[in-house]
Amino acid sequence: MTKMKHVINLILICAVGLIIYSNTFHVPFQCDEDPLIKNNPIVKDLSYFIEPSRVSGLEQYGALKTRYIGFLTFAFNYKLHGLDVTGYHVVNILIHVLNTFLYYFLVLLTFNTPFLMGSRLRRYSETVALFSSLLFISHPIQTEAVTYIYQRLASLVTFFYLLSLVSYVKSRLSSGRTGHVGLYLLSVVSAIMGMTTKENAFTLPIMIVLYEFFFLDDSLRNRILRFIPLILTMGIIPLAHLDLAEKANFMGMAKVMQQLDSASAGISRISRLSYLFTEFRVIVTYLRLLIFPVNQNFYYEYPWLHSFTDRQVFLSFLFLLTVICTGTYLLYLSKKKPELRLITFGIFGFFIAISVESSIIPLPLFIDEYRVYLPSIFLFTSAVSGAFLISENIKSKRAHTVIISFLIIISVLLAVATYFRNTIWASSISLWEDTVRKSPGDVNAHNNLGRSYDDSGKYDKAIEQYLVAARLDPRDGHTFYDLGIDYMAIGMIDAAIEAYEVAINRQSQFPEAYNNLGTAFAVKGMFDEAMKQYVIAIKQNPWFHDAHYNLGLVYKARGDITNARREFKTVLSVEPTHYLALEALGSLAVSPE
Repeated sequence: MTKMKHVINLILICAVGLIIYSNTFHVPFQCDEDPLIKNNPIVKDLSYFIEPSRVSGLEQYGALKTRYIGFLTFAFNYKLHGLDVTGYHVVNILIHVLNTFLYYFLVLLTFNTPFLMGSRLRRYSETVALFSSLLFISHPIQTEAVTYIYQRLASLVTFFYLLSLVSYVKSRLSSGRTGHVGLYLLSVVSAIMGMTTKENAFTLPIMIVLYEFFFLDDSLRNRILRFIPLILTMGIIPLAHLDLAEKANFMGMAKVMQQLDSASAGISRISRLSYLFTEFRVIVTYLRLLIFPVNQNFYYEYPWLHSFTDRQVFLSFLFLLTVICTGTYLLYLSKKKPELRLITFGIFGFFIAISVESSIIPLPLFIDEYRVYLPSIFLFTSAVSGAFLISENIKSKRAHTVIISFLIIISVLLAVATYFRNTIWASSISLWEDTVRKSPGDVNAHNNLGRSYDDSGKYDKAIEQYLVAARLDPRDGHTFYDLGIDYMAIGMIDAAIEAYEVAINRQSQFPEAYNNLGTAFAVKGMFDEAMKQYVIAIKQNPWFHDAHYNLGLVYKARGDITNARREFKTVLSVEPTHYLALEALGSLAVSPE
């Protein structure tokens, strides 16, 4: 009967997951998924994964080197169905469901460990596992890790993280030697896979050590022997980044770091200490979102906090310190009340799991909802265990019924919220309109909404967003560059010229802006000015085939066939399939070289 109950629970979990994410199968690629997936050569060619050395000269080398498994899954997706987004979403949802299954089994296994075998909560083990899993799978804060295709890395690393932890625990509780060794090896292999998926797998061995001392029992010698292989896997991540640092001797550190995911790694202008102070406030925001998930945002407008004496920093630090001290006190009480260990482990587990992305390593964005995907697991366990412990202490059937009813209502409300949150992802316009509404002072949000309008041909609306972005940050040359493109699209050539000139003034090394400025002059018949701009663009980027092609057109218009032919041939040497250059070259009259 118990096995059948587990099957029913898992079917329920799966059904909930499929229903609340049923409106995401056609969500398009968003934001930075163009360079990371759609136009990424390593995703389109599986041979790169067989011979990684072939990628060493490409900008995507860092991604392949540090997140091999994650990008391999994208490559398999592309091999099976190209850029049809449905297949990518199917995989993301499947990973989310499998993670919830692993989480369910982890909670069940934990109640079978020596320290919880005789606890008062053990008779609620299946119920705690079920509701913890339902909160995890249905919570709207998970949408960014599930619906945003590229953030599969966050859910995939969680899969290997949980698989390794569950395998380790099952191995420790296994009586047979064969099963014990096999499960332990699976734990180590899963740890290796996690380390090559995303950097926050780094905390996995620490989590396993914590779990061992919280719930299991053995001699220190045996424990150390089991820990060593797992701890050694931690070296995979720094070694991969060390290799990138060596490459930086030839490519430049900034360029190498730009190869990493812009949402998860890179060089920030903020100091490590300021980043840490800001993250105190960010973690409090994460906790608030887990408890009360309203005003979720794809791109938070978050201030830098530079001083520990700043009111927001100090109060956040005090709050987090209080949470940690509460966990420590509960650990002390657990000597007599072992069921408290599950709550304490959840508190400590949350801070350990979030430490890679919310500590002293500055990332370009202070806050991203997908970063809570893994850490939330531990807090959900604490919350549900605490709820049933309250019920047990009251010793009333009515209290138990109230707790069950409350958790059902919460799960349903979260599921509904998740379904509606996913509607925001239906298009890039709806996503960025929601973001701009919640972060009206964020330049990137307005720029991205402008580009989304551009993709839909809504140039007037795009111009409105670029003008807002320009007012917020008049130093950003790219905003004026995008503004120039739209002015050209609606025939406002003089306004486009002015915008391109501002862009160049803000950022002198800008071949695209010089090229477009040349085109604007050419449209007005100012060929001498156009040629000057094309030549500058080519000097800044000798392989810029658009500038060579445009310069060739000007030469052709002026009757300079020799130079026109030279430019068109240069284009074809860079881009052999450039049909416009082929056509232009073929249209030239035969003349001596």
